Amino acid sequence: MEMLRFATAGSVDDGKSTLIGRLLYDTKTIFEDQMEAVERASVQMGTEYTNLALLTDGLRAEREQGITIDVAYRYFATPRRKFIIADTPGHTQYTRNMVTGASTADLAIVLLDARKGVLEQSKRHAFLASLLRIPHLVLAVNKMDLVDYDQTRFEEVKDEFRDFASKLDITDLTFIPVSALHGDNVVDRSPHMGWYEGPSLLHHLEEVHIASDRNHIDTRFPVQYVIRPQSDEYHDYRGYAGTLAGGVLRPGDDVVVLPSGFQSTVKSIETLTGPLEEAFAPMAVTVRLDDEIDISRGDMIVRPNNQPDVSQDVDAMICWMNEKSSLTPSSKLVIKHTTRTTKAIVKDLSYMLDINTLHRDESATELKLNEIGRVQLRTQQPLFFDEYRRNRETGSFIMIDEATNVTVGAGMILGESN
Repeated sequence: MEMLRFATAGSVDDGKSTLIGRLLYDTKTIFEDQMEAVERASVQMGTEYTNLALLTDGLRAEREQGITIDVAYRYFATPRRKFIIADTPGHTQYTRNMVTGASTADLAIVLLDARKGVLEQSKRHAFLASLLRIPHLVLAVNKMDLVDYDQTRFEEVKDEFRDFASKLDITDLTFIPVSALHGDNVVDRSPHMGWYEGPSLLHHLEEVHIASDRNHIDTRFPVQYVIRPQSDEYHDYRGYAGTLAGGVLRPGDDVVVLPSGFQSTVKSIETLTGPLEEAFAPMAVTVRLDDEIDISRGDMIVRPNNQPDVSQDVDAMICWMNEKSSLTPSSKLVIKHTTRTTKAIVKDLSYMLDINTLHRDESATELKLNEIGRVQLRTQQPLFFDEYRRNRETGSFIMIDEATNVTVGAGMILGESN
C-alpha cells in the first residue's frame, strides 16, 4: 500500500491539531481509552466540546499553553493509503522544528483562519514549503463555520493567497474550505457548502498523485554497508546495501562507482525476500556487481552516462538549528550527506533570508537559531550531489557539531560554488 507523508502548518489557533484530531477520529484510528482520556482532559480544561487537538498536543507544556511546540508524528491508514502526519509548530521560534518535520513530506497542509485571512505566518509556512520543495501544497481555509460557510469569504482568501504563492516555486496548489471542529470537508463533503465542488481533505490526500514526484531518472545508490558474511558457504559473497536515492537499477545495468571511477555491471539485486528484477527509489536493497571493486560506506553507485556533481565546494541554503552557537564564516563542522560523513568549513555567508518578508540581508555576519541563509562550504572529501530542486535525497545534508555530536543545521544544495 502506498505511503503519503504530509506536514501541517499554520498560525497559532488556526486549528492544526484539531484538524489532525478530526482526521484520526473520523477515520476511526484512535483507541477508546485515548478518546476517553481526551474527553476527561477536555472537561478539566472547561471546554464545552471534546477537544480533539489534545490527541496530538502530547507534551504537557503544549496542553497547558494551548500551542504546538514540537513535531508530533501520527500514523493512520484508510483502505486506499497509509499516512504519516507531521504536526509542525507555527511559531517563528520553532522554524527548525517545521523544517525537520516537513523535510521528507510529499504534501503540506497550510491552515489559516477564514476570519483572519492570510497572515505573515501563513506566508512564512508557504515559503518554507516551497524552499523545502514539497511537491504538493493544500491551503485549508479553516473555521468556515464562523463565517457562515460564506463562499465570497473563501474566494477572497483564496485570491489573496494565490497572489502571494505566484511569487514562490509551488507546482501544485489546492484550496479546500473546512471546519475542523465540526468535520466539514475533512473526511466527508460538507452539506453546508453546496457551492464547493472539490473533494474533501481526506479524499484529496488519498488521491493526490505522488508516484512521479520522486526522481526516477538519475540513478543514485549511496552505499550504506558492505556485506561480507564470515562463513564457508558465502565466503565469496560481496554485497552493497543501501537505499536508492534516485532512479532505477536492474541486473545487467552498466554502473560506475564514485569516487574511484571503476566500472562494472549489476550482477543481482536482492532483498530479504529474494532477488528483484528491478529496484527504484526509495527501496532498500543489496546490490551485487560482476567485478570485485574496493567499495566502502559513503561511495555511490551511478550510471556511466548520468553522474551527479562531484565537488568539495558547494553552495547551499542553511537552516541553523542550534541555540548555543551561531554559524559564521570560518565555522568548522561535520557534514552528513547521504551515507558520506566528512568535515567542512564555511567559506562565506552570502546573505541571511528574512522568511517573513523574503528580504535578503547581505550585511549579515552570522546565522542564529532558526535563521536561514545562503552559504558556501568547502568539504574535506568530495560530495556526490544533485541540486536539491532535482533530488531532495542527494541535494540535502545535515551539519553536526564535532565536539558535541549535536545536529546544528540542515542544508539544501543549490549547486557547486566557485
